[in-house]
Amino acid sequence: MKAWERSKKLLYEGVPVHLEDDNETIWEEQADGPEKLFDMLNKIHWHSNVPGSQAEESICTAAIQATENKGMIVDNTDELLERGFKAYDNNQMAELQKATTAVFEACMNARKDENSPYWNQKFYDSFEEYEKAVKFPQKVEVDMGDELVRKEHAGWLCQIIGGAFGTCIEGYVTDNIYKKYGIVDRYIRKPNTYNDDITYELALLLAYDEFGKDTTSKDIAHEWLARVPTGWSAEDCALTNLRAGILPPESGRFNNPFNEWIGAQMRGAICGQLYPGNPYMAAKCAWQDAEISHARNGILGEVFNAVMTSMAFYETDIRKIVKDAVELMPEDSEYGQVVRFALEQCENNDDYLKAWRPCESKYDHYNWIHAYPNACAEIVALWFGEGDFTKTLSICGMCGQDVDCNAAQLITVVGIIKGIDFIPEYWVKPIGDNLDTYCRELKKLKISELAKWTAEVARKLV
Repeated sequence: MKAWERSKKLLYEGVPVHLEDDNETIWEEQADGPEKLFDMLNKIHWHSNVPGSQAEESICTAAIQATENKGMIVDNTDELLERGFKAYDNNQMAELQKATTAVFEACMNARKDENSPYWNQKFYDSFEEYEKAVKFPQKVEVDMGDELVRKEHAGWLCQIIGGAFGTCIEGYVTDNIYKKYGIVDRYIRKPNTYNDDITYELALLLAYDEFGKDTTSKDIAHEWLARVPTGWSAEDCALTNLRAGILPPESGRFNNPFNEWIGAQMRGAICGQLYPGNPYMAAKCAWQDAEISHARNGILGEVFNAVMTSMAFYETDIRKIVKDAVELMPEDSEYGQVVRFALEQCENNDDYLKAWRPCESKYDHYNWIHAYPNACAEIVALWFGEGDFTKTLSICGMCGQDVDCNAAQLITVVGIIKGIDFIPEYWVKPIGDNLDTYCRELKKLKISELAKWTAEVARKLV
């Protein structure tokens, strides 16, 4: 039945409904709910607290910051922000909505800053451009039987532990974490497994389970829409675009100030898990996934974590994995320059803090959710963690920034190499075998079963 026929059917089959009383209540109920919802969502744009750590964030402020980080000039920023915060403080919801719209309009219409160093790089807008710029290592055949399941199990368990550890301290800097807790080398509080990173990885896993080698960015995006109820920053922009029928790669590019933030970088591990020993295909998978919500350097962030995870299935030298992954980031890209700077600090210093401080300072004009400072934190933690589970997590925690995303990704690499028996019991016991998520129809999972499922999907892709 065609659309016009369906509409005609509704019209011609409709019988008038007689309401005994005035229907003001119906109008009020239908308007009141959405009004409260939109007011709440709008206020979150101006002030919110991260669920796990209660770190403060302002997404409207960050939108301007992120736009300027990409070599653009946003006009009248002081006036835009003052207007919004004044409306927020006075609970003027109509004015606040206008202020929010004005911020994103200003970001979308920002002017190019010809003097910004951002433009002194090569941009990679497709996987084809990217793969020509680097030399991938040959695929290494790995055990795809029971050993694969064991490695997948270790990887998932470590990722979940890393996220649970880091979510309590994300959004803070080194000095303030130390002042509050000293050296963090345990869970700060009773851990839970809720984490947006894993939600998107599960969506990708579902798509690859259904479509196998033929999986496209569009297929993964459809799982986002089916499974992910809400997003933040780049993912929120992407979901808005997807619901309007704007598909990848445009969903990651259009009106998305945050598309070089950490949102793609935080979900690269699953791509390496699906392509164990095959960094090239892990990178391609990561590119597919990342372009749903990100662009350019934001995409390279997911590729970076994907290739490290894939290499972990055959390489046991963690420092070699870091160096090989850095080499796969184009030297003429800004992301490539960032990870090389971090690696240089590691090679030239004998202490993680001495290596971290220059990174923390150099990238302090980026939001703590941006890919750059967090890529540096990953490299520093992997380099100086020396394969020790607790030491690696502790260094990651002490670097601050977006700790849960960083800890989850990098400790996956360590876990795949070392195995489950290597993880200290005090990290494992509070987690057990249970994974709670907010992914629709996958809200309660067993980590052991997730590992078997991941291995099954990986075997389909060989």
